[in-house]
Amino acid sequence: MLAARIFITAALFAAAFAVLYVFGYITNFAAIDNLVGAMPVALALIFAGGGTALVWMKHTRRTMAVTVALAAVLVLSAALYPVALRGNWWIRPKTEYSGDSPDLSLYAPFKEDTLLVGLEEPSSLRLSGDMPVLDGATALYPVYAAFAQAVYSVDDYSEDMVRCTNTAGAYRSVISGDADIIFVAAPSVSQKKAAEEAGADLHFTPIGKEAFVFIVGKSNPVESLTDRQIKNIYSGRTATWGTLGWREGGSIIAFRRPETSGSESGLTNLVMKGLPVVAPQPIPGGALNGSNSLMQQVSVWYNGVQPALGYSYRYFAQSMYPNPDTKLLAIDGVYPSDENIADGTYPYVGEIYAVTRGKPQGDVAALLEWILSAQGQYLVQATGYAPIN
Repeated sequence: MLAARIFITAALFAAAFAVLYVFGYITNFAAIDNLVGAMPVALALIFAGGGTALVWMKHTRRTMAVTVALAAVLVLSAALYPVALRGNWWIRPKTEYSGDSPDLSLYAPFKEDTLLVGLEEPSSLRLSGDMPVLDGATALYPVYAAFAQAVYSVDDYSEDMVRCTNTAGAYRSVISGDADIIFVAAPSVSQKKAAEEAGADLHFTPIGKEAFVFIVGKSNPVESLTDRQIKNIYSGRTATWGTLGWREGGSIIAFRRPETSGSESGLTNLVMKGLPVVAPQPIPGGALNGSNSLMQQVSVWYNGVQPALGYSYRYFAQSMYPNPDTKLLAIDGVYPSDENIADGTYPYVGEIYAVTRGKPQGDVAALLEWILSAQGQYLVQATGYAPIN
């Protein structure tokens, strides 16, 4: 009996510490600087401690109430653990993201004053008649609009052939068959599920690469964060700039994007890589939350400092919708420059995709083949993205 109790006690604490290790709380314990970040540790220890008390206490009629209470604590701590991992303790209204966005008309195909890049020679592919309908992410519109301008017949072109309904809308379009090709980052969990439920066999063709970047206000003295520090922030373990060396910075105002946006998928797929991402935390001052685009919010002043942190893709942040009062952070001391993206030293580089429903055929297949050719890849690079090869 004694050996069994010792074994069960050891197993309970081993399980608690194993869970904490898997989710990074053991190796990053010193980075925990807030109650939300400490809750997973507290619940794991409560589970192990309560289980141990149940194992070792005498179970009589007089201790029945204590036994039931301890059992309830065990069940409650286990049930609340997934909530604690995401820091999802707050009841709040849905945030509306209806702020400013780039003027995409500046990149419209076949306009005399368009900002689209062009080829220095005639395109090797020309399409006419019923040409593929293109859709995609806002940040990628200048790329696929340049493809259309280079390849499509101006006489047969209509504006509804090249549109931009953002990442979420584009995935809905290709799943429903309303668009022939969309240009996006990797899908979110909900977008994968939507495709499966619709029976849509999505084909992903990598056409280029882009850096996923983190952005702060220009006055923020922090120039670089480590991969571990970024993970600690977005897992909820670190919530103050003081933990990262900027004592005057106060709380980190970590702005987030909707789950279906391309940049949120970048955070999940390129940075966190399976680790739970903490739910958006309450932001002090209602005017700071959802009042504008993330690129503008990240430069806000609060209590005399610029304490915000945000993320985006480099081209969007630097060229398409820049905010001069912000700066990009280096990661592990590596800045997201052209050279560091090309040689792979910058850690957060993801592929951008042309996505079709089913195997590409006809003009769709011809266009995708051309995009991967020297001319197509030239437009990818000239726009501001890294070529796939």
